[in-house]
Amino acid sequence: MHATQHLTGYAATGAAVLALALAGCGSSGGGGSGGSAGTPAAVTTGTTLMTAKVDKVGTVVTDSKGYVLYRFDADSIHPTKVSCYGTCAVVWPAATAKGSVTVKGIDKKLVSTVKRSDGTSQLTLAGWPLYRYAKDDQPKEAYGQGVDGTWWAVTPTGAKATAATSSGSTGGSGY
Repeated sequence: MHATQHLTGYAATGAAVLALALAGCGSSGGGGSGGSAGTPAAVTTGTTLMTAKVDKVGTVVTDSKGYVLYRFDADSIHPTKVSCYGTCAVVWPAATAKGSVTVKGIDKKLVSTVKRSDGTSQLTLAGWPLYRYAKDDQPKEAYGQGVDGTWWAVTPTGAKATAATSSGSTGGSGY
């Protein structure tokens, strides 16, 4: 009986992990309202948004540390709406800001913020909420490009960067 309990426990744990991975950020955006927005990106007080040329993606917007910023097709711009919360926001943390934002190579008139359900201010570009990708662990990496056909590095005008898609774009949420 003891061995059966361990097997059942392992199976339940495995199923829970699989369910979380699959729930990630497909076209539904991990949805939901309220709740925690996950860990915000490293975009904080005195932030600078700038442009950078990234291999296979082109010229895109990065945060002040050089990490590529993304937009999500499930969001909207008229009005600006954030769709990535919960599990989605763990994989795609919001690029948040406190205080002023400086820009280099980007029209300042295109930059704004939108309030998230947790009260934080998420950066927007041309109305599109901005995110980081958790698997980009170095500046100028764009592993999130094209994931699920809904996540795109953002250009300085707020458009989708479409020069190339990530080889990890299949398999849901870049897992």
